[in-house]
Amino acid sequence: MNILLTGATGLVGGELLVTLSRRTEVNKIYCLLRSASEEVAMERLEHVFNLHNDPFDRNKIVPVLGNLFDDNLTEALQQNEQLKDIDVVIHSAANTSFSRFNDDAVEKANIGGLTKILLWAKGLTNLQTFLYIGTATICGKDVKDRVIHEDESPNLEATHLVKYTYTKMKGELLIREHLPEEKILIARPSIIMGDSRPIIPRSPVILWAMATINHLRLIPVNEHAQLDIIPVDYAANAIVRLLFSNRRKHSVYHVSAGEEGATTALKLSETLSAYFDEMPPFNFINKNLLNQVKHWTRGRLSADSELYNYRKYLDYWKETFEDKSKLRVLFSGLDPYLDFMELGHVFDNTRLLEDVDIENSTPADIYINESMKFVEKLDIMEGAIDP
Repeated sequence: MNILLTGATGLVGGELLVTLSRRTEVNKIYCLLRSASEEVAMERLEHVFNLHNDPFDRNKIVPVLGNLFDDNLTEALQQNEQLKDIDVVIHSAANTSFSRFNDDAVEKANIGGLTKILLWAKGLTNLQTFLYIGTATICGKDVKDRVIHEDESPNLEATHLVKYTYTKMKGELLIREHLPEEKILIARPSIIMGDSRPIIPRSPVILWAMATINHLRLIPVNEHAQLDIIPVDYAANAIVRLLFSNRRKHSVYHVSAGEEGATTALKLSETLSAYFDEMPPFNFINKNLLNQVKHWTRGRLSADSELYNYRKYLDYWKETFEDKSKLRVLFSGLDPYLDFMELGHVFDNTRLLEDVDIENSTPADIYINESMKFVEKLDIMEGAIDP
């Protein structure tokens, strides 16, 4: 089997690359990378393996220079002779930013880039599977506090919290415009955070939000809302097994914690409290008070505001962060994460567990113990700049 993988240096793509490289069924893995040269690209790929001391086979891993923003990407892939015998395309590359400032780039990468890959892939003689790494959160914000099944999405009527989930929904529709159903496989991971192994996580994405919540301690979110969170190693392992499994009648799968493995902000806070016991206790307040928090950071909060009932935490923030503008940056970056937490989504994973030889993911409040030293070192101000 010959595979083209996009996003090979990313959080999920990096784990997919390493996991796929161990499979004896895989002959070559061609990795589409934006790079100045093949030599530099190869160094970046080798770094993916070196991070966790995984064996790197230069004969099996092949860099392919390409950019999702390049108008000529489709033609460049068509003219690349070494890609003529590709059997499987795994499209993992995506701009995952939640920031509205990046909406244009998100759309160009996640829809425009996907279109260019599809226009090339549909012409492959040996194409067996186009595996699209989507997201379970394409269900939107209209459904809350319940278990969501695969067949509920994509839904054009859904409203989205961020451009990212909208583009991933559109991506699924786009794939079906270009490829026959029998060649499509869509894996929808839920929220991916950290790693369940005692190693440095490949990326601080989502972990930044947890680290920020840990520092703030007064959190405007429902602490009992269900959170469907999985570690990246589980996600990659499940997706690769899904690719090689004898799937039944389905082409779309949630890769998620499900009801059995879901957690809550309260449970995560208890894990954090046990490790960071020198900080004030966690206190969860109504999400509606977030506006009061923002007014307080600007010195515009009226004296009779409810937020002053938590003066101990306001004093703690002043002592810890000194400059209130830092808090404005943090809450601005954290805002969409709090919105997602409030939704209480749990994504049914029955299909995955029935069709793939894999057990349910360990709940995040348990496996995250392996990442505590990394969480401790995260620069939350740096992460807030590009949430």
